[in-house]
Amino acid sequence: MSLKKLFPLFFLVLLLPLRSQAALSAPFEVSGWIPYWRNATGTMEFLTHIDKFKEINPFGYTVKSDGTLFDASGLSQAPWPDLEKLAKAKQIRFVPTVMWSDGATIDKILRNPKTRAAHIKNIVSVVKANNFDGIDIDYEAKLAETQPYFSAFLKELYAAMGPKWVECDIEARTPADSRRDPTPDTPDQYANDYKAIGKYCDRVRLMAYDQASVDQKLTLSTSGPYVPVADPKWVEKVVNLAAQSIPKSKITLGVATYGYEYKVTPLTSGYDYQFLWAFNPKYATDLAASLGLVPQRNVAGELSLTYRPSDATASISPSSASAISAAGSALNQSFNILWWSDASAIKDKVDLAKRLGLRGISIFKIDGGADPNLWSVLP
Repeated sequence: MSLKKLFPLFFLVLLLPLRSQAALSAPFEVSGWIPYWRNATGTMEFLTHIDKFKEINPFGYTVKSDGTLFDASGLSQAPWPDLEKLAKAKQIRFVPTVMWSDGATIDKILRNPKTRAAHIKNIVSVVKANNFDGIDIDYEAKLAETQPYFSAFLKELYAAMGPKWVECDIEARTPADSRRDPTPDTPDQYANDYKAIGKYCDRVRLMAYDQASVDQKLTLSTSGPYVPVADPKWVEKVVNLAAQSIPKSKITLGVATYGYEYKVTPLTSGYDYQFLWAFNPKYATDLAASLGLVPQRNVAGELSLTYRPSDATASISPSSASAISAAGSALNQSFNILWWSDASAIKDKVDLAKRLGLRGISIFKIDGGADPNLWSVLP
């Protein structure tokens, strides 16, 4: 191409919004959410490892029934203003998250053009008043019929924000041929128009975790208990489906730092899983130590631990624990399984995101509770 032809392209780039220019050549990014319920430990962990980040997301704002924002993290108070100033000095974007999971109220506010406009105006005013770099939209549990109004909201918000960033967090969508039911995993997925999201969101955080048993192909291909946080085989399917509508240059892969415990009951075919609670890795490692057990790397590349609650106050041998699943199947006895994401599992996701050509990863959550080795596996 001649220099004469390059000049118009050069000036075209100059005319693009700053957020669009950044997307043209930005390197692999690491971002993460600091949850409002663990502000102190989250901000401390971020500050300790600040040079790993390209963006930080205080998690954040919630939405009141009238569509106005509520500052759940206290972002106008210490230590947030100083942390924001430090982040910007290091060229780290400071983009708070707005969380909303009341599907009926989301529909009510976004369906009405006047209340939708007022909601957008409130978001923009909060961003500008605090000089944030943008806003991260995490609206979940939406109704199927909300889809056109959510898309309109994103389009109008994108225009109103000017050079500020608009980012979106979206649920993982499992391909139809891997589901028991060919319809989307949850009804709210009908509310996510991936093409509109790809057009009006500068970054799209694909929340590719909390898999459990949603992928029936993978579940049926595994002989033992199978309730992953995020099996890389499933994650790759989720990414490839999303990338049909959303540019990979905008997608960051959501990566979990936690795990879940289930009560498992063997059935004639397969297992029944009763969700008990979520936990940070220290809970699992402390429990394993108290039982004299060693967590095992499982088929999803994550860690798991199987035990009977009746054994929880007494040490049992690893050989006994490893036999619980088989014995439970034979005797129809229930047992508990812990399944969690450690540094090695997170590295698998980092490597996958790079191999698939994604913009980066987004860590949920930065709160001091992740595997301490996490920081050694991040780029």
